[in-house]
Amino acid sequence: MEAELIYLALALIGVGALSGLSAGLFGIGGGAVMVPALYFAFGAIGVPESVLMHCAVATSGAIIIVNSIRSTAAHHKRKSVAWDLLWPSKIWQSYALWIGLGSFIAALWLAPKFSGQALTILFAVIASLVALQFIFGRPDFVVRSTVPTGAAPPIVGGTVGALSALMGIGGGSLTVPLMSLCGMPIHRAIGTASGFGFAIAVPATLGFIISGWSAAGRPFGSLGYVNMLGFALVASIAILTIPLGAKLAHSLPQAKLKRIFGICLLLVAANMARKAVMG
Repeated sequence: MEAELIYLALALIGVGALSGLSAGLFGIGGGAVMVPALYFAFGAIGVPESVLMHCAVATSGAIIIVNSIRSTAAHHKRKSVAWDLLWPSKIWQSYALWIGLGSFIAALWLAPKFSGQALTILFAVIASLVALQFIFGRPDFVVRSTVPTGAAPPIVGGTVGALSALMGIGGGSLTVPLMSLCGMPIHRAIGTASGFGFAIAVPATLGFIISGWSAAGRPFGSLGYVNMLGFALVASIAILTIPLGAKLAHSLPQAKLKRIFGICLLLVAANMARKAVMG
């Protein structure tokens, strides 16, 4: 048991460093890195398949609370956060409001209805689509000049929030491409996505704590589906590397970085799908 906990702790420290870098660098909250890493780390210490993915997703979501605060602050200093989308004067037009509502409903009600295998396949499929966008997406392709309002915030925001909660991500891998398609400069889209991550992570974490309260087989130190050991270790390390990621985002060629990240994410998603299907 002690050896397993030491292995888990070391793995979580590595996950924290990588997730912090990715949170600052790509505005994705680190979930695309954390969920697969937590999935394999929890699996290695014998967490059963029935709750393995639920715990990975929920723990990732909790960590994104910390990552998103730090990442948003770092990007705000560079004036690259569109606060009018997060907190407009007409609150019902807030994307953050509807994103949060969608994430809470998904974590509380939808996630428990998914088997561990189904949740893993959902992550793998959507992560693969995101990876392909990172690899082949055209940053100069725009479908409109502004981010839509009206009926868009509840429909788009609610959908993004629900999918992000089920995947354990901060939503940036979905919102950054969407905002870019609406004419928002990439650095501003990344900074704003960090703010959306907070709106996703807090309601999702509460939902996963409630929905997983009595689930059997959770790893040691769990509150609902959220593993507090994972949360403490990953968040404490990630908070140190997020500013470096944000700095790199403004100094390195984004196109090349995104393709590399996309290829890695595609390989990880394929491996998770294989494990879910073949066992």
